[in-house]
Amino acid sequence: MLIDTHAHLDDKRFQADFEEVCQRIKTEKVAKVINVGYNLQSSERSLELAKTYDWIQCAVGYHPHDAKLADEAGYEQLRLWSGDPEVVAIGEIGLDYYYDNSPRDVQLKVFRKQIHIAKEVGLPIIIHNRDAHQDVYDALREEGAKDVGGIMHCYSGSYEMAQRFIELNFFISLAGPVTFKNAKNVKDVGRNIPLEYLLIETDSPYLTPEPHRGKRNEPANVRYVAETIAELREMEYKALARATSDNALKALPKLRL
Repeated sequence: MLIDTHAHLDDKRFQADFEEVCQRIKTEKVAKVINVGYNLQSSERSLELAKTYDWIQCAVGYHPHDAKLADEAGYEQLRLWSGDPEVVAIGEIGLDYYYDNSPRDVQLKVFRKQIHIAKEVGLPIIIHNRDAHQDVYDALREEGAKDVGGIMHCYSGSYEMAQRFIELNFFISLAGPVTFKNAKNVKDVGRNIPLEYLLIETDSPYLTPEPHRGKRNEPANVRYVAETIAELREMEYKALARATSDNALKALPKLRL
């Protein structure tokens, strides 16, 4: 059994063959997919999917790209959605200093605000972090995010920084890049972080793992992530699958199988 802790099945790239994607998810024994929102519209679509398919649950939030769209009405909507049994986290939230699609000061303000909301409603948070490791860490520490914890989604930082996030009550989730030959940092993390803090994901439709790199990603491909990490850790695939699924249930207490 596998759990894909981060996907975007509401993306338009899945419209043409969604049912075939669903069948491959079942074939690969992916028991649960967390569909993660990135603004109000995506969050609403994610919740609709979760209410339609019993193997999907979701997260709601403003991605740093869309931080410039956040307002008080949107924050109140996140609070309302958080009470739904299908909503397991606030996310994906965080900072992206690579694209800077929203000004950095706005990203930080909206990130901190959503940490506050997560603490208000008692949900963990799913973190997007690109080229902003220290600022993400500082915001989580200063805002007391340790109280709710959560997931460092598609982690790309160093092993040392991963240890610091673990100390803040965050699980480390690895995606397709761990299968790439030149992904030294990610492989180092996959090989060495404590097993009890490790999660797997696809970030579908992005970051397709080998051997399908270059094509659209989908949750069934989480198997390749699990297989690669099992090889790195010199452990059985089934044991890795079991451990990461158990960890997902701890990271996201509202998750149900």
